[in-house]
Amino acid sequence: MKNEINRALAAKKNYIYIFSIAAATLLSACSLDREPLSDQSELNISKSDSDTSRVKFKDRAAIMAVYENLYNVMRDRQEHWYLDYLLFGESRTDNAYAGTTGAEVVPVETNALDASNPDIARDWDRYLEDIAKANVVITNIDRVPDPTFSEKERNQWKAEAKIFRAMMLFDLAHWFGNIPLNLTEAPDITAANIEEVYPIYFPKPVTQDSAYKHVAQDLLEAIPYAPDINPADKTRLSKTVAYALLAKLYAELGDWENVVLYCNKVSGDGIRLEKNFADLWGYDEDKKDAVLRNSVESILEMQYYTGSGSWVTWMFGRDMSDPESNFTWAKWITPSRDLINAFNREGDVIRRDQTITWDACNWSNYYPANNYAFMYKCRSAYNSIIKLRGADILLLKAEAFAHNNQLTEAVAIVNEIRARVNLPELDLSKAGSREQVLDAILNERRLELALEGQRLFDLIRFGKLMEVMNGIDSRDEGRIRQARPFVPEHRLMPIPQTALDKNANLVQNPGY
Repeated sequence: MKNEINRALAAKKNYIYIFSIAAATLLSACSLDREPLSDQSELNISKSDSDTSRVKFKDRAAIMAVYENLYNVMRDRQEHWYLDYLLFGESRTDNAYAGTTGAEVVPVETNALDASNPDIARDWDRYLEDIAKANVVITNIDRVPDPTFSEKERNQWKAEAKIFRAMMLFDLAHWFGNIPLNLTEAPDITAANIEEVYPIYFPKPVTQDSAYKHVAQDLLEAIPYAPDINPADKTRLSKTVAYALLAKLYAELGDWENVVLYCNKVSGDGIRLEKNFADLWGYDEDKKDAVLRNSVESILEMQYYTGSGSWVTWMFGRDMSDPESNFTWAKWITPSRDLINAFNREGDVIRRDQTITWDACNWSNYYPANNYAFMYKCRSAYNSIIKLRGADILLLKAEAFAHNNQLTEAVAIVNEIRARVNLPELDLSKAGSREQVLDAILNERRLELALEGQRLFDLIRFGKLMEVMNGIDSRDEGRIRQARPFVPEHRLMPIPQTALDKNANLVQNPGY
């Protein structure tokens, strides 16, 4: 017993927030219906959630600090949801090389990932920590004994916390498949409650499908109470964010009717293509600021300003707001020759030059040092990071139309995307079948969303991962050779060894 207590206390000290078997059991009853569940449904709120005898926050101001911290976390802790998201989503595909020679990133490029990778362990822990932070708000907000704290505001904050939790849970399940899950706040561990609390910290995993059901449940329950999207502030977790996440979730599930439904809801909230593709990524040298924030295409973005800029650009290339800073070491996520060739084959100069830039540097890992390629969609400390945008959602709608054999409608969307960057319409002689249209959509997603972290999931969803990646050595002479071929099991990443060591209920994903 003493060893168990020490083990549990050590886990809490390290902020490894994992979640309960009981909640996972409830999850299995959740449906993926389109209509939102009642906020007071038994699937959503346990008997103790409304118990005011367990008050943790004395008033609105106390819980407001925790609620606002969700936005601070999303904005300032970018390693897992942005940096590593791009690393695994792009450098594990034909779009990018790892970029540097670090032992943690080269295996991403060579398909040699294993459970010891420290970046995988970091991401696992960070996602679980973020889910736990949302749980604190969701579990406690109705118990706050402050009569000035209105029901409307409580419901809105809870809705935003559910959208935050859904977004982090979606990523976690997307990457790892079977994951531990809890829907409530983990209590402190004591010698007296170890038998009761231990399973909350170290539960059995739920399946990826069960995790996805809870993502849908959180989003559907949040929609009636979440704020409308604000055209002047796209940093908030709005109804439109929930619609976009549902569209992406249902695409992973192959539920094309619901993909169209939620894509339409996104466009119904005023999201459309920004007229000038370059404005999405541009940096104004004179103003020392992003060219554009809160564009009509942006659904969710994180914004950075003088005095609180983003450090992430250091990882990709020059920080255009301070060009000589942090440019003395090799950068991550180097655009591949295969991606450059894809742009050039299409004559896609506009998107190529907004995605990739060439510069001189002091290293030559993949290109000559005097003309090196760099990722260019995060080009200054003050540019916004766009997490969700309209072009992604439009192309998901095209994908759904293609699967439903609505080929004319699918091609029209692709042509709308192409028109923005002055490309000709698709050759209809090469888009006469569903398979041809789907191939055209996959190619368009590659060019439009390159280096935004979507490529790996697209290859998996289109059933092209092994076909594309197992031929990459013969197509891209600049890439480090693959350590092993891709197999179906490599659609998921390995569970980190640190997590396996802490929780005996976890089982390593096949293939690792």
